[in-house]
Amino acid sequence: MSALPVLAVILPLIFAAIAMLFRPGPRRAHGLALSGAFLHLVLALMLMTRVVNDGIQVVQMGNWPAPFGISLVADSLGAMMVVIAALIGLAAIAYGRHDITADQVDRGFYPLMHILLAAICGAFLTGDLFNLYVWFEVMLMTSFGLLVLGQGRAQLDAGVKYVVINLVATLLFLTALGLVYGMTGTLNMADLHGKLSGAGNGGLRVAVLMLFLAAFGIKAGIFPLYFWLPAAYHTLPPSVAAVFAGLLTKVGVYALMRITTLVFAADAAVAKPVLLGLAVATMISGVLGAAAHRDVRRILSFHIISQVGYMVLGLALLTPLALAGAIFYLVHHIIVKANLFLVGGLMRQAGGSFDLAGLGGLYRRQPLLAALFFIPAFSLAGFPPLSGFWAKMILIRAGLEAGEILAVVATIGVGLLTVYSMTKIWAEGFWKEAEGDGSPKVPLSAWRLAPVAILAVLTVVIGLGAEPVYRLAAGAAEVLLTPELYVTAVLQGGAP
Repeated sequence: MSALPVLAVILPLIFAAIAMLFRPGPRRAHGLALSGAFLHLVLALMLMTRVVNDGIQVVQMGNWPAPFGISLVADSLGAMMVVIAALIGLAAIAYGRHDITADQVDRGFYPLMHILLAAICGAFLTGDLFNLYVWFEVMLMTSFGLLVLGQGRAQLDAGVKYVVINLVATLLFLTALGLVYGMTGTLNMADLHGKLSGAGNGGLRVAVLMLFLAAFGIKAGIFPLYFWLPAAYHTLPPSVAAVFAGLLTKVGVYALMRITTLVFAADAAVAKPVLLGLAVATMISGVLGAAAHRDVRRILSFHIISQVGYMVLGLALLTPLALAGAIFYLVHHIIVKANLFLVGGLMRQAGGSFDLAGLGGLYRRQPLLAALFFIPAFSLAGFPPLSGFWAKMILIRAGLEAGEILAVVATIGVGLLTVYSMTKIWAEGFWKEAEGDGSPKVPLSAWRLAPVAILAVLTVVIGLGAEPVYRLAAGAAEVLLTPELYVTAVLQGGAP
């Protein structure tokens, strides 16, 4: 088997170590970090190609066979998520050239960013629940470091809230791990698929499943324990917020997908009504929070919560179409949401504020910025032919086929309120006349514009060429719903 899954985790750690050991100046540090992020993206694309051509890739660390050793597993979903993580990491690091101060670079911005990307990829590729916990903790430590990097009062306050609630999730996760290991004697996910279904009694298994859902639900920002997210994300520099908004909650969603379809596949039906109710509540509460605010970053933060609800809805329905829709939504949302936080930073640079009351006239002064906002914003709202339209349509159709009419109505209603939020930003920030609108045009940095433009183009490309992306998502959904493929690859070293 290929060593690419290992390299996808190791490469960012190597560049983090180089940055910490040699401590180059800000420009050289940025060049080094950018080179590492670019190589990481190339490596991720190679891994994705290998998975598409040759099937699931498995590496048994130290040549210890599963389930005794540590397994790294790249199936369609894992490889796809690694590619998206590498892409967002590259965009954020490029944007950070004129977003991160020299003092923040000296305090370890680039090493922390690379370690965070390594942890995210490790979570996507691990085949072991304990190592999933380890990567979650590495993510927590590095993300806390990035949160408090500015050392301001707001950052420290946000960091405390962020850490406290995530430590609650950690406690729930560890409790569930202990119970699973006590019932089965293993934490390898492929091995658990067969052993857990006959272990203990049904009530205990369901209780453990609910512990996992609570732990991963907190990480994903699901109702009602999502308040840490909008309290923290609005304090971050845009380049850091883009990575947090695009990737961190999606690791929680990914873990929910794995635990439901692979580890607790025999008990997944029990979780359906719980996940369905949480999905609808998450969508509605998130979009209402966005509608109530007038700070661009807070609006976008609440929309992270709202959009996570769509992904959980696809998982709750658990049909091939619904799961494919959830995966399509994952890909679409990571790109769009990360890009919107980057655009928010450009709005701040051009207009001098994140508050809509202090913005205005950007359409006339910055027409390119207006176009770059319009694409991801109205893709998020579900306007055709952008990527968000197809993602929502797939989930709506899956809901109708499953007979979940109330969930479909909620999905459409939340989509309309998302249009309201994006229109509010457009009308207040871009269209209205600003006070002193005759002020000179502020030149925008090419380092900031380039990643925003590339992600916007990618959003259009996914929308216009949705069929190949849907085929990839449907293939990933098929692997999730046929766990025997994963189990055979890990435990027997090959496809059935």
